Amino acid sequence: MKKILLALVGGAMIGLFAASHAKLPAPPPKSDAEKAAEAAKAAAAKAKEGELNAKAQDRAVANYKKNKGIAMDAKPAMGAKAGKKK
Repeated sequence: MKKILLALVGGAMIGLFAASHAKLPAPPPKSDAEKAAEAAKAAAAKAKEGELNAKAQDRAVANYKKNKGIAMDAKPAMGAKAGKKK
């Protein structure tokens, strides 16, 4: 019984090894229209990602300023000595 089980396990291991090293066929070449569509899709995705990143940064800055008590529209106050000359 052990010999049969050992033979089955060994065969399964050989089969798994062979299947993991098999080559897939090469994909068919893309036409110019498919390449252009893929490039346009990638550019649109990149633009949308940039826009979402900018919005997230704006939210982070607003949250930081809100929690630190910094007014959004206020300009930095000049000190009493900063405007005077000796």
